Amino acid sequence: MKRRIAVFASGTGTNFEAIATAAERGELPAEVVLVVSDRPSAEVVARAARHGIPCFAFTPKAYASKADYEREIVARLDAAEVCLVCLAGYMRLVGETLLDAYGGRIINIHPSLLPAFRGAHAVEQAIEAGVKVFGVTVHEVDRSLDGGRILAQRAFEYDGSDRAEIERRIHATEYPLYVETIRRLLTE
Repeated sequence: MKRRIAVFASGTGTNFEAIATAAERGELPAEVVLVVSDRPSAEVVARAARHGIPCFAFTPKAYASKADYEREIVARLDAAEVCLVCLAGYMRLVGETLLDAYGGRIINIHPSLLPAFRGAHAVEQAIEAGVKVFGVTVHEVDRSLDGGRILAQRAFEYDGSDRAEIERRIHATEYPLYVETIRRLLTE
């Protein structure tokens, strides 16, 4: 039986693409039934349309508060009968309203080996620190910044500071790791 998942993204949606494609190919026991984006002009919105997946693209400033737009998100997740929320480049901190409704069922992919280099600028922080081992982490989302329980990690060595190369290798590592972790969570 296919489980119903949602993907949240704010940008190009390459992790969304990897998840949606894996689901369509039967590599995941899941169906992506909703995409949520806080940027209506983000490329992920067009990607969702190409896959025929409904998208809730909203402008946060159109709401009186974070709780207001998160209530709308929860209503849409509930209506779509979502069992797992996968953050994939969603550049907003998840608030109390969403955590209260879906806590323990929200995961995120982060471009560092947590607990090192939390936050939005992890790659820059790692380069500045001069690390030789980079990687990605899939973790549960909780009330802390990138501090939830670690579900999976994968590392790679790189002795350089070419940001474009590091990001290319991060993406090449992220896509299969996220799909593998989602599959494991849905079949446990």
